[in-house]
Amino acid sequence: MYANRYASERRFHPASMGVALAINGGLLAAMLLAGSVSVVRYEDPALNTTAIPLPPTPPEVKPEPQPVEKTVQPPPQTLPFLPKPLIDLPRPDETVMASDPTLPITPPPTTTGTPGGTGTGVAVDPPKPMPVLVDAAPDPRYKDAFQPAYPPAERRAERDGVVTVRVRIGADGRVTAVEPVRATSDAFWEATRRQALSKWRFRAATRDGVAVESWRVMTVRFEMEN
Repeated sequence: MYANRYASERRFHPASMGVALAINGGLLAAMLLAGSVSVVRYEDPALNTTAIPLPPTPPEVKPEPQPVEKTVQPPPQTLPFLPKPLIDLPRPDETVMASDPTLPITPPPTTTGTPGGTGTGVAVDPPKPMPVLVDAAPDPRYKDAFQPAYPPAERRAERDGVVTVRVRIGADGRVTAVEPVRATSDAFWEATRRQALSKWRFRAATRDGVAVESWRVMTVRFEMEN
């Protein structure tokens, strides 16, 4: 009997649960709505200003011109009179030495006495002999090699020619350079230049018997044989 009474009181009622949820939902909605509608605005108060007049600008004061002082030039000073220095002239028995260090000083002549006599003399160095120079000359052993070959074009034209050249001859007698002086045509000049550099031989010039380099002018003639 008692057990049934307590069991009926603890039974779950769905209707009461629904009412409770509805009440809570309404309260929550009311809070959210009230929070979204409330707006707080802040406005600055109006600022009242008063214009204060500025003092007037003072006029510009120009400085007064200062008087210019005149510079008085002192009178020119008179230079003292200086007499010219006296120049001592050499005496007849004195030797005058050169005052310029760049000038050579010639020593006095050396006097030598004659053996067994009382006379004096001046020692004179004998003059040096002039160097012996011998010009270069064609080597006779190569005389047949001095005539260049006749240029074919000039031969067909039956034209004669003359070529003058200036050659440099080394100490070994060979030609090391050829310079043109005059030529009848370029063909004659080219034939002479090739022959001189390859075939011409000389006896080299000498200076006191020593072979040296030298220059010599040579003339070559081209003539057609009849």
